[in-house]
Amino acid sequence: MDFAFSEEQEAVRELADRIFTDLSTQERLRQIEADVDGDRFDRKLWSELAAAGLLGIALPEDVGGAGLGFVETGLLAEVAGRTAAYVPVVETLAAAAPAIAEFGDDAQRQRWLPGVVAGDTILTTALVELGGTPSAPATVAEPAGDGWTLTGVKACVPSGTVADAVLVSARIEPDAIAVFLVETGAAGLHVDRQTANDGRPEGLLTMSGVAVGPEALLGRVADGPTIVEWLVQHSTTALALAQAGAAAASLALMAEYTKTREQFGKPIATFQAVGQRAADAYVDAEAIRLTAWQAAWRLDEGLPADKEIAVAKFWAADGGQRVVHAAVHLHGGVGVDREYPLHRFFLNTKHIELTLGGATDQLLRLGATLAAEPA
Repeated sequence: MDFAFSEEQEAVRELADRIFTDLSTQERLRQIEADVDGDRFDRKLWSELAAAGLLGIALPEDVGGAGLGFVETGLLAEVAGRTAAYVPVVETLAAAAPAIAEFGDDAQRQRWLPGVVAGDTILTTALVELGGTPSAPATVAEPAGDGWTLTGVKACVPSGTVADAVLVSARIEPDAIAVFLVETGAAGLHVDRQTANDGRPEGLLTMSGVAVGPEALLGRVADGPTIVEWLVQHSTTALALAQAGAAAASLALMAEYTKTREQFGKPIATFQAVGQRAADAYVDAEAIRLTAWQAAWRLDEGLPADKEIAVAKFWAADGGQRVVHAAVHLHGGVGVDREYPLHRFFLNTKHIELTLGGATDQLLRLGATLAAEPA
């Protein structure tokens, strides 16, 4: 792949960087976090992104988007991770909205996507179940007239407390899987707040015979497994890019602190042990970034990306932890000060690791994929 961005992509990155940096400041983040019962959604930043045309960057032109691709969305995910912004870039822009654009019919596209472009509609995905996997949901969809009823529980739904609609995966007996567009205000759907380790609220969705019409089915029933895999791949890669942004920000804080913090009359950056630890963190941060962008590029090009996404998941989960731990270590006591921005990247990095799954799990999956290939 070519790691250079096109002129158009550089313009997107510069615009996104300016908006996120100007608005997602430390003061603004503290203001949002001070409301402990709030939804931690930066509506001002989201509105500015909409005004700049960035929320529809990868959505079709017929719904008001720019018609670009996943790489452009990845640029937003990376800078969102670097600024620890409270906006649903991954769940809305990288997963749910483009899935509707990819698999939905014209009515679904016109119903939901213009609102995303305008910043008025928040979409998310509900793929996680306690003790289950996205590819084998326990949530059940039963035919009811010309529609369906959904029964089951979905956990850890990102932005679940503010979303207008959710893409829900469900099992159709005996062995089919389908994805449904469910409005969060539907009768029989109850949303409880779950607070993640980084303080962000997520949704626990309990569905008790939620009735949806035929227009709620995304694609065909036969498309269900493909859509679920598509959502998992794009969400995973966007999370890896967000992790790359968080690692880069942690590395920058580490570099600045060790250059200015003196001990024995010298900056601690000149000490060999400090330099080696920082260099290892730099290697990890670059590995996270490069593997994440390789996966994003292959998805954008429509190429097989299973192995590349598995590699990106591993580096995001494993390397991300090493970067933030090194940063905290080299900061000394400052690294655990909650008024210092590093603590936020530490928590966000851990949350992304937990969302992706631990490094050991990623290696096991990657090994199984490689072992299944013919010699």
